[in-house]
Amino acid sequence: MIDTAITAHEGADKRSDRGEANRRAVRAWLGFVLLAILALVLVGGATRLTDSGLSITEWKPIHGAIPPLSVAEWEEEFALYKQIPEYSQINKGMTLDEFKTIFWWEWAHRLIARSIGIIFGAPLLFFWVTGRLEKSLRWPLVGILALGGLQGAIGWWMVSSGLAKRVDVSQYRLAVHLTVACLIFASIAWVWRGLAPHHGRALPHSPQARAAGGLLFLVLLQIYLGALVAGLDAGLAFNTWPLIDGAFIPEGLGVMKPLWHNLFENIKTVQFVHRMNAYLMFVLALANMIWLLRSLPGTTHANRSVILFGMVFLQAGLGVATLLTHVDIGLALAHQGFAVVILGFAVANLRGYFGEYPRSAGVARA
Repeated sequence: MIDTAITAHEGADKRSDRGEANRRAVRAWLGFVLLAILALVLVGGATRLTDSGLSITEWKPIHGAIPPLSVAEWEEEFALYKQIPEYSQINKGMTLDEFKTIFWWEWAHRLIARSIGIIFGAPLLFFWVTGRLEKSLRWPLVGILALGGLQGAIGWWMVSSGLAKRVDVSQYRLAVHLTVACLIFASIAWVWRGLAPHHGRALPHSPQARAAGGLLFLVLLQIYLGALVAGLDAGLAFNTWPLIDGAFIPEGLGVMKPLWHNLFENIKTVQFVHRMNAYLMFVLALANMIWLLRSLPGTTHANRSVILFGMVFLQAGLGVATLLTHVDIGLALAHQGFAVVILGFAVANLRGYFGEYPRSAGVARA
């Protein structure tokens, strides 16, 4: 009896060790995917800032992974670009070498996007068929993969808006494209953090958890608003701070009819709303930090609130610097990339109130 009990205990320990090893492997994979998505967002930002996003005028999900390999193929690609309004109205007379510069930015953006599909989908299949993936995570991860496929279609939907009548892409579609990318990033970050050990006490139904959820929403909203700013090139207008056009609340915010158009098409209004949401997020992050330091002193929840406020403070500085430098490309990319980093931390902050996923006894292979 004693020997049987010892054997059972040893077997349980081995399953526990293998389960932990599997979790570490899945976390490493998801962490790599998160880094790849961050790189994709940065390259996408550079593509936007260099006006390269319309350089590839066809959607070829498979064949498009191979760039032009001969002079004739380059001339063919360039001829397609010459047919769109951006060339005739803005870049007429561009040389082939100049075209290659903008082409490579867009091609790199699409290549990274394709690669993410592979580095997410192939390991997902491997972990699933080898029994290393916990059952509760399988279909949520498949859902994220499906959302990634939809994102590819959204990307082409965005690009197609600038190929016929416009000289740039629709700010509406750009905002959707970036927001969906961030939703994918946030979903993966949620799973990634849930697989990690949690040291703080779980408080899923606490007012602190609801506050963390509110801050996460504000971060995602701010990214959406930032995409509207980028889509309208609103960051190149009214490059003063804290005043806009000479006033904190400038005139001309609601001149368009119907009124709601101002929120998406009025450059001054779009920049104003982006600033106001940033101020709101700053104040609430500060208030949240003070509240947690008083209500949950010495806990990991309170410690995370300090880090989150520090990140929001730094991001505000990057935003102001980007504005005052008339959208210096380095600062603009740092501002955009760090927004995604803050999003990931805000997800981890909220996840901390829920604790890690329950251990699954059925995942034991290694």
